[in-house]
Amino acid sequence: MIKIKLTLTLLAMFYLMVELYGQQFTKPLLQMEKLESIRREFVILKDGKGNTYVHVKGQPNAGVVWIKDILFETGTIEFDVRGKDVLQESFVGIAFHGTNDTTYQALYFRPFNFRAKDPIRKKHAVQYISLPDNDWPYLREEFPDIYEASMPTVIDPNDWFNVKIVVTKDTINTFVNSLQTSVLTVKSLHKASSGKIGFWTGNDSDGDFANLKITFNK
Repeated sequence: MIKIKLTLTLLAMFYLMVELYGQQFTKPLLQMEKLESIRREFVILKDGKGNTYVHVKGQPNAGVVWIKDILFETGTIEFDVRGKDVLQESFVGIAFHGTNDTTYQALYFRPFNFRAKDPIRKKHAVQYISLPDNDWPYLREEFPDIYEASMPTVIDPNDWFNVKIVVTKDTINTFVNSLQTSVLTVKSLHKASSGKIGFWTGNDSDGDFANLKITFNK
């Protein structure tokens, strides 16, 4: 009887481990004590419906509001983000595999280019970078149209939109809202390793972030 109980206990533990594999990180992440930044000022706000979001204030150069005590290698990062339709004043996205404020990968958006009539501007709407060696000027010059792409015109540049980034050891796929096709698929330029995740904004750009969900592959 003792052996049977022990076997059933081990089986229960095994099935629990299987269930937990790939689950979302559900601890509250949008709290001041969970966030930190050197280059960015930020505040926690609530909208008219009582929903919490992080507002990152615009400051010179790019910066990241890091989430404490989370290291991410592969899996899915999902969040809602809001920028604005003001030329060269809205660069919003997510940084991951971060070591510090100058070493990370990031996927970000230029909302002011979402509905641009100029075809050159339009195809510069979503951008991948891997710092410090592969910033956007270098990638655009050396690999045109590979690490940036356009966004569907149905996306309102002044409104919230949902982003889901699927990160494997080799590739990064980016989906927006309910679209089933990736708006940008790239091969990673950074050796996949565990690192920090944070809300990213570009030079003189503010931005709003909400509903962060992180699903780990392992």
